[in-house]
Amino acid sequence: MQYTIRINGKAHKLEADPEMPLLWVLRDVLDLKGTKFGCGKSFCGACTVHLNGAPIRSCVTPVSTVGSAPITTIEGVAATPSGRAVQNAWLAVDVVQCGYCQAGQIMSASALLAKNPKPSDADIDKAMSGNICRCATYTRIRAAIKQAAGMPMTDSRDTLA
Repeated sequence: MQYTIRINGKAHKLEADPEMPLLWVLRDVLDLKGTKFGCGKSFCGACTVHLNGAPIRSCVTPVSTVGSAPITTIEGVAATPSGRAVQNAWLAVDVVQCGYCQAGQIMSASALLAKNPKPSDADIDKAMSGNICRCATYTRIRAAIKQAAGMPMTDSRDTLA
């Protein structure tokens, strides 16, 4: 089937099986390699993108379901105020260790801050709970989210040891 999908502000015409996951459309059809394949079952969050501003798991989202809603990937998130703030904080706090999960982490964090610019610790925990980091950089992730939000670190879990 033929689809026109909007990614990072640009319309892309493509042909794909209706059940093809958005992840493979992004990576294999459109050559946007920043969104990662992790588990393929929506558990790890490595494939997180924004659909109409909300974080979704692209590994389980068929291309036929996205319609004309705007999609934002890690390649385009810096064009949004929350995405730019999160990416800058990620660098300042030195969050990345291996880096594999970080695109999904950044996408979830930027969606959180776009919706809730001053999240509580519980809000951060809830928004980030579906993103797994094998390197366990969770303390730095929390600190970066708070920095991006312009909030002081107030939780003992924020201490960067």
